[in-house]
Amino acid sequence: MRMDWVPVSAALLLTGALALGLGGFLLPQSDDAADSLRTVQQDGGLWMAAAAILFIASICLTLGLPAILTLVQRRGWTLGLIAAVVLEIGFVGTAGFSMLMVFFRALVRTDTIKSQGIDQLASETGLAVFLYVWIVGLYLGELLLAAALLRARTTPVWVPVALIAHVVIAPFSMLLPEYLSKATVVLLVAGFAGVAISATSPQVRRAR
Repeated sequence: MRMDWVPVSAALLLTGALALGLGGFLLPQSDDAADSLRTVQQDGGLWMAAAAILFIASICLTLGLPAILTLVQRRGWTLGLIAAVVLEIGFVGTAGFSMLMVFFRALVRTDTIKSQGIDQLASETGLAVFLYVWIVGLYLGELLLAAALLRARTTPVWVPVALIAHVVIAPFSMLLPEYLSKATVVLLVAGFAGVAISATSPQVRRAR
């Protein structure tokens, strides 16, 4: 008896999206090095919990990519495949970022780094390139996925619209109050939830 892996992949996709959203909510929103240092010192458990959740999110989202590809098998396959590759760069970057959080926590606990050192670390070229590639991978992958879904027409229209809205709002999120800025991740979660539900729908499964 052949196992149907699509529901498992779809469930992992949804789990990963929820974990990514939760990790984003747990992370403090601050550009100030002293605030980041204070957060790690005073709320180290919360910091490590966010790192663990983001790492789990990256694994679940990676395993959820096959469910995404089932929605673009007839139309939008090339664009969907490119979106999956770009998203995977973002997901791997999320795992890398979680490991950086653990490393940063270790440096703070051993008094190896101070607030001035955080500013120097943040301006380090290699780290900056990694962060930019990670962020671009996530947001560009979202846009490409939304375009592929619009072409494939295998999901309700609100699914790609939610993904596009999340990307469009992202550059302006720092201008919003912290609770509203963090709430924008709900659009990403909603979009991936729609993808997961559509991938397991009878219509899509019959079309495969």
